[in-house]
Amino acid sequence: MPSKHMLPKGQRRRTVKPEYRATRGIEPPAPPVIPTVDFGDDAEAEDALHTFTAAPEAAGLRLDQYLAHAIPDISRSRVQLLIEHNQVRVNGTPAKPKQKLHGGEAIEIEGAPHPPPLHAFPEDIPLTILHEDKHLAIIDKPAGMMVHAGSGATDDARNHGTLVNALLHHFGKLSDVGGELRPGIVHRLDKQTSGIILVAKDDSTHRKLSEMFAERQLEKTYLALVHGHIVRENTTISLPIGRDLIRRTRMTTRRSAESEGVRPAVSHVKVLKRIASPYGPFTLVEVSIETGRTHQIRVHLQAMGHPVVGDTLYGAPHHVGQLPDTLSLDRNFLHAAHLAFHHPQTRKAMQIDSPLPPELQQFLGAIGVN
Repeated sequence: MPSKHMLPKGQRRRTVKPEYRATRGIEPPAPPVIPTVDFGDDAEAEDALHTFTAAPEAAGLRLDQYLAHAIPDISRSRVQLLIEHNQVRVNGTPAKPKQKLHGGEAIEIEGAPHPPPLHAFPEDIPLTILHEDKHLAIIDKPAGMMVHAGSGATDDARNHGTLVNALLHHFGKLSDVGGELRPGIVHRLDKQTSGIILVAKDDSTHRKLSEMFAERQLEKTYLALVHGHIVRENTTISLPIGRDLIRRTRMTTRRSAESEGVRPAVSHVKVLKRIASPYGPFTLVEVSIETGRTHQIRVHLQAMGHPVVGDTLYGAPHHVGQLPDTLSLDRNFLHAAHLAFHHPQTRKAMQIDSPLPPELQQFLGAIGVN
């Protein structure tokens, strides 16, 4: 079944680059500003009953959408959890997540809208350790593993199976600079991205590594497979990145560089191989980054018109041509393959490589790459 992101049939050879260039830097219409609700000193009390009136700006919004905007620092998933547990009532009636508001409704929330803060905990999860010494460790993270639980997570499956939990089991003590949810974590990889991640065991090493990242003293190289043929052998993408104001799970290059939260980002793309397969054209690329913005490589490659294979959030099709479902990717074809830096304590030159995971090698073989 064609992806909803594809152009209509008959137009799929048409480039969308002119439309993209025409709208670059143009701010999308700003959503209405939702007034926040202040619950006062009993905001975290488990037995409290919070009552307030939906603002007029809530008209037309779903209840979970409105509450996620009106209650500071609460996630939409947390709102939905409160509703599922019958802790939210609208005009005295148990609420439903998809319930539309008109503004002016009486809303009641039982208990604390925010869960108690989480702490990472040790879990016996296998790890591939590429290097370890008394100051740091270098891990080969598989796709599908979150680096750490999000700050809005509750004590459920989202706080289990993380890289941090595995690290605590294997190493015990890690640096505290990143806080109780992120011990040892100096930088991150997206959940569906695999490869090299650097972990600090002590605070001094963590701070020095953070400075090295900030000053671009580490060389990080990724491998990616993208849709289409990239024409130029080498391309530098220098497009600022910010949160998509409409789809909050995405980042975008289409906001003005002067907008709040938009930050500079630079990626260097080198073509390794152009692939003409029975399932469509692809390009295998090597990407090095000067900055480390959220989803940076994925967003920049999408901005080129060449989304990463498997990355349906940024426009890749859910199915690749007539490729059998057994060979379809349930992850992004993006892998942190190489890291070069000088050890922050010993100053020894470090060169670390991570081989392409088997599922990505298998996919390349399926499209005819030997």
